[in-house]
Amino acid sequence: MDTLNLETALKNASGLIDQKLGEVLVVPDAPEGRVIEAMKYTLMGGGKRLRAFLCIQTAKLFNVQEANYARVAAAIECAHSYSLVHDDLPAMDDDDMRRGRPTVHNEWDEATAVLAGDALQTMGFELVLNDQAGSPDVRVELAKTLAKASGAHGMVLGQALDIAAETAETPLTL
Repeated sequence: MDTLNLETALKNASGLIDQKLGEVLVVPDAPEGRVIEAMKYTLMGGGKRLRAFLCIQTAKLFNVQEANYARVAAAIECAHSYSLVHDDLPAMDDDDMRRGRPTVHNEWDEATAVLAGDALQTMGFELVLNDQAGSPDVRVELAKTLAKASGAHGMVLGQALDIAAETAETPLTL
């Protein structure tokens, strides 16, 4: 794939993911609106959508239909964004800015950031378990894979190692 085709493919993937996320992230005039607004802020606030792009390209290699892979790619973006929201919190890396904008806990507050991160993670599972993500067996495998990648042996482990490395007197090794 040459550079021009790669740029086009990345833009197309990003557009597809933005469309799918826009469909599910409607901010209601209701109590949950604040959390959904914070979710939308982080999900639609830029980013390369590289993880979603890799998911889409892999699905295309196996002739998976767009209706099946689009929600899965969006779910991966949800899981990634959840990890960023939690990573930015004062108890973790205490970042004030993400992608040139205030982090969620600075734009709203810490509690909203925690809830938005939690909701992003669970929305990822909702997306992969949706009927449009494929057969029931495929959806179960997708959910198991997302759980493992997000949990104590995946992103949570990475964050724990990151925090431990900041306080360790000697470097940590895997």
